[in-house]
Amino acid sequence: MRAIRAASAALLGAAALALTAPSASAVNNTPYDFDVTPSTVAAGGRITLTAGGCPSSTTVTSGVFDTVTIPRNGSATATVDWDASPGAVYSVQFNCIGRVGTIDLTIAGGTAAPSARSTTTTPPQGVRGGVGGSFKQLNAAEIAAGGALVAAAATATVVVIRRRSSNRQH
Repeated sequence: MRAIRAASAALLGAAALALTAPSASAVNNTPYDFDVTPSTVAAGGRITLTAGGCPSSTTVTSGVFDTVTIPRNGSATATVDWDASPGAVYSVQFNCIGRVGTIDLTIAGGTAAPSARSTTTTPPQGVRGGVGGSFKQLNAAEIAAGGALVAAAATATVVVIRRRSSNRQH
């Protein structure tokens, strides 16, 4: 009976670990060395795009800047659009002879250069509580995994309490 409990606890722990393991959203399944520097930039800022090891020119596309062509084994710069959403994560796709690699680019909360409208000073309003930087986007798989873990914990609690109460009857 103890072996069953130990096996089920180990299985539940392994499932919880597998479901909560971070997944990589930036994928570079190519033999080429693609890079975006810096990986977090303010709206209107400049980034450097690098495509090392590609035997021909590389085309780089994203929804946050114009299409850029990088020469063979070279680099190029791109300017992020001013209307990029602060805190958003944009996908940058590198295409080298049909092999596509994707890297994420995060837009910082501020702007690269202050405009005439942003020079006004506002009085401090105190600390704003909330989720802060720990919350990016809703992901259905993560929500389902979290719900499953909560349901498993609740079920395990009910089972343990019922076993204890049945053992204490006189």
